[in-house]
Amino acid sequence: MLVFYVPVDDTERVLDAVLATGAGAVGDYRDCAFVTSGTGQFRPVDGARPAIGTVGELEKVAENRVELVLDRSLRGAVVAALRAAHPYEEPAFHVLETVELDPA
Repeated sequence: MLVFYVPVDDTERVLDAVLATGAGAVGDYRDCAFVTSGTGQFRPVDGARPAIGTVGELEKVAENRVELVLDRSLRGAVVAALRAAHPYEEPAFHVLETVELDPA
């Protein structure tokens, strides 16, 4: 599973880039994702080149949390697509391992 945070206005573009790699496939469905809204915050420090905000100042941004599944074999391509499409210098994201359930 991939979870990432992205400014609201950039969500569709970044999600499209990640889905283009094949992520978001669930059985016979494609382009599956879950998106929730919230507020992200960060403070760029010396050496940062923020796309939003100013070095040394706390920034709060309307962001979406996006969750989607991906096959393990796609991880490298998915993370590369996320980093290339994301507007932030250092996008926040998680790659989570999921377990297969035994069929009942």
